[in-house]
Amino acid sequence: MSAAPRPTPPAPIRSAASEPLRRFLQVARGAGLRVSAAEGIDAARAVDLIGFSDRTLLKDTLGLVLAKTVDEKALYDDTFDLYFRRDEFSDGNDAEVKPIPEAEDARPWAPDGSRESADGQSLSELLEGDERTALAMAMEIAAHEAGIEKIRYLTQKNFYVREILVRMGLRDVQQRIEALLAAGTPDAETRARRLEQRVEGLWDSARDFVERSLLLFARGETEQLRERLLKSARLANLDRTQLERMRVLVRRMAKRLATRYARTRRRRQRGQLDIRRTLRRNMGWGGVPFITAWKQKRIEKARVMVLCDVSGSVAWVSQFLLTFLYALTEVLSDIRSFAYSGSLMEVSDILEKQPIDEAITRIMALMGFGSSNYGNALADFEQGWMKDVTNKTTVIILGDARGNGTDPRVDILEHLSRRAKRIIWLNPEFRSSWGTGDSDIYRYAPYCNLVRVCSTLNDMERVITDLLENAA
Repeated sequence: MSAAPRPTPPAPIRSAASEPLRRFLQVARGAGLRVSAAEGIDAARAVDLIGFSDRTLLKDTLGLVLAKTVDEKALYDDTFDLYFRRDEFSDGNDAEVKPIPEAEDARPWAPDGSRESADGQSLSELLEGDERTALAMAMEIAAHEAGIEKIRYLTQKNFYVREILVRMGLRDVQQRIEALLAAGTPDAETRARRLEQRVEGLWDSARDFVERSLLLFARGETEQLRERLLKSARLANLDRTQLERMRVLVRRMAKRLATRYARTRRRRQRGQLDIRRTLRRNMGWGGVPFITAWKQKRIEKARVMVLCDVSGSVAWVSQFLLTFLYALTEVLSDIRSFAYSGSLMEVSDILEKQPIDEAITRIMALMGFGSSNYGNALADFEQGWMKDVTNKTTVIILGDARGNGTDPRVDILEHLSRRAKRIIWLNPEFRSSWGTGDSDIYRYAPYCNLVRVCSTLNDMERVITDLLENAA
């Protein structure tokens, strides 16, 4: 007897809200919101329940699903308002906002080549009747068919404006105007002039629509390009207008590294299955391993001491390194920070007890922008904190190794290298400048485990990544 055929599973029902929501999630991610696949599914289920009719309810509901922090909440509000704004055909009193239509809702072309609306009206008839809702819907459909989601550059604006109007039926309108003018009657000329005015308004509405789409769909790619440029730019070349944005990038980068390292650490802590202990624990169940035992290896966090040159030549780079390490305190224990120029002082308490921006400002006011003296700074460290350095300590020194002709005290760095686990020297200068003038970097290098150029955020990320991977 043959088995009964399996019933064919029903085809998934495609929600009417899926396409506009998909595009909104696309622009939200481009704007910087972290929206996971699971959150996207939750958002789709929420929209299936509440629909698009109540825009306030929709905004509040999606905000609860998608925005996790205060900053993301503000970003979400701006993105939502920009995406769902439909005022291209508004006279200032009409505040109602219509949802974005589905691509499947697009109406076919009429036999004469003009676009028909939902009730069979052409663009000429919509303009003459001033059907603003239908015009807005037709523009949405035409824009989607023209591929407005692919807009990335300002130079594409005019192309998309004309492409949208052509798909809406602009040629039909132009022929209609010519036919009315050719009729020669006063009524026909009046209708032609009115239609011309409506076409001018249609052009303005299309420009507004394309500009808004450019802000929405190009934002993510523009931001990514700008971030790539900033991360690869030399920190010494940045001006104050870019400082805050760079600090945002530093925090984001540090958080990403911290998250990745924490996952690795948890995975390593689990260890390997201890078969003997597992069997012993489960003897009461006949050896069935209900309770597992693991061979665990104790993993200690890295002990880090950071010596930052805050003299005038490298002050900008020092600020970013302090910001970076400040954001990694959840992963790296026992971080102790020092600032030096002519002398050296510990600034760990300042970084721990004050917000990072205020802390860095205070540190720079106390020690910054002076004349560097590496010999004095190393001597201060030897007298005050050398005893705290152990074979588990990683020492990071940031500086250009230019002591202005003073004694470099290489003997102290040699002593430090024997006590520490490793010494990492980050030099913000080009390698071609090392050893020139008053640079003592090649005198220090033999006592360092790693000497590397660190003039960009990308350089800094690579160094800190190596530090985290070798921490265990």
